[in-house]
Amino acid sequence: MNFFDFSLFRSIFLPGAQAASLIVACCALAAEPSGTGAISYVVELFTSQGCSSCPPADRLLAGIARRPEVVAVSFPVDYWDYIGWKDTLASPLSAARQKAYAAAHGEHHVFTPEAVVNGLVGAIGSDRDEIDQAIQTTKGRDGALTLPTRLSVADGRLSIEVEAGGGGPAGVFLLRVLRARTVRIGHGENAGRNVTYTNVVRAIDKLGEWTGANKTFNMPETRGDDEGYVVLVQRGTLEQPGVILGAAKTAGL
Repeated sequence: MNFFDFSLFRSIFLPGAQAASLIVACCALAAEPSGTGAISYVVELFTSQGCSSCPPADRLLAGIARRPEVVAVSFPVDYWDYIGWKDTLASPLSAARQKAYAAAHGEHHVFTPEAVVNGLVGAIGSDRDEIDQAIQTTKGRDGALTLPTRLSVADGRLSIEVEAGGGGPAGVFLLRVLRARTVRIGHGENAGRNVTYTNVVRAIDKLGEWTGANKTFNMPETRGDDEGYVVLVQRGTLEQPGVILGAAKTAGL
């Protein structure tokens, strides 16, 4: 399978900071955090409504996401649409991100279901033991999830604070996430099944770069009632994403 055209991937990373009148300041947050405490690890599941092996992975991710110290998100891909069912949640963003991870990890193909842990290691998305092993092998590796990162919501505004530390530079990304959506699949390998997808990524905006100093981003909140936010501080480039240094999420994800 050929790799995705990353010019499209770049166009999906909208200049959200400017569009949202981003204010950058090096100061502490005034609002109380709306999410959870420190995040221990990040799991990204690449899944598809057209993949008969994916529903067990979707259920597993839903269970992982219930842990308050974890960021667990779904990226529905579109490259299986041709086999009989157009995935109603898929976007080119998801396929591009998965193929970027494959390139970064020296892999020559992508598959579903795949879970990527802390931006460093891929695993079969329905295999809890393999995911647990990936969590253990990436714990603290290259600074994974060692950078304190906070996300607050107050008075209709978002505030993201990334503390000072080593390991930069890294991009600061804001993900808008649909908490849950149950889909009745009409055709293809999962025809007739109702499958629930958890924490589905609907958009990603790059807010800016973190270079080691304490940095705070403030902007208006624009999510829907059934949505939340995730922040990732991640090294590397769009074509070769690297380790996730820090993460945060709003309550309910």
